[in-house]
Amino acid sequence: MHLQLAVQNAFGQMTDVMDQLTDAQYTQPCVNLSGATIGQHTRHIIEMYQCLLVGLQDGVVNYEARQRDIRIESDKEFAAQLLSTIEKKIDQPNQSLYLCAGFDTDTREQVQLDTNFYREIAYNLEHTIHHMALIKVGLLEISGITIPEGFGVASSTIKYRRSCAL
Repeated sequence: MHLQLAVQNAFGQMTDVMDQLTDAQYTQPCVNLSGATIGQHTRHIIEMYQCLLVGLQDGVVNYEARQRDIRIESDKEFAAQLLSTIEKKIDQPNQSLYLCAGFDTDTREQVQLDTNFYREIAYNLEHTIHHMALIKVGLLEISGITIPEGFGVASSTIKYRRSCAL
């Protein structure tokens, strides 16, 4: 599946960067991220995919049901293991799902929308790239880190830049 390959590439870039970080750097509050850490952004990415995989079993995806597992944001080896596990688990056939979400912060009311597994992988991939761009901002505060080319850049932007270079 093309989507799975794109997720593998993004996760590979994330793992390459995480391998360069010390534990302290992974959990260090970043000034340019309003005090958020690289670990917190990584946890958020992982937990979105975890919600999708739970939803695949239940038929209902609810990203608001994230566990917010502190271990993911504080243990980069654990986070890397989870990325590897998710890569393997998303290689599944497409199926219809419902997305359950509450967009009103003043009520507990939720809407239920038709979606499917592949559409949600695509959403999570775009969401991952967005958070990788934020992680890159945090990485720029740390010296000696090699950031892979295209880290946190949408595929459409990369294609557009290539077309402009011709």
